[in-house]
Amino acid sequence: MRDQKSARYIQTRDAHRAELAEDYVEAILDLIDEDGHAKLTEIAWRLGVAHPTAFKSLRRLEAEGLVELTPYKPVQLTPKGMELALACRVRHEAVVNFLVSLGVPQGQAELDAEGIEHHVSDVTIQAIQARMKTLRV
Repeated sequence: MRDQKSARYIQTRDAHRAELAEDYVEAILDLIDEDGHAKLTEIAWRLGVAHPTAFKSLRRLEAEGLVELTPYKPVQLTPKGMELALACRVRHEAVVNFLVSLGVPQGQAELDAEGIEHHVSDVTIQAIQARMKTLRV
């Protein structure tokens, strides 16, 4: 019984560790899609953090192989970073669509999904996607 109870806390801690990377790569992909590039100042603004905070986080993501940083150039996603960003986008859209299907207004669903998407398992996301397919008649 202890293993099952502790598993939920372990899953939450793991989700918190991954959340920063997921937020950054997703924001970078969104900026690239919208503007054709993702500059450090735009990333910081989008995530609501100070420029030095964004730079420090991006350095960490660079060490993890998710982004490429070149002085005076926009931030680039590596193939690994792009894969993570696209997976995050799918998760986000699944949660938003599910919440909207429950009657949550679109704007609120977007806000709520930002937290939820990092803390649900792949099994749950797949179940949400399957349910959404059955609802689309």
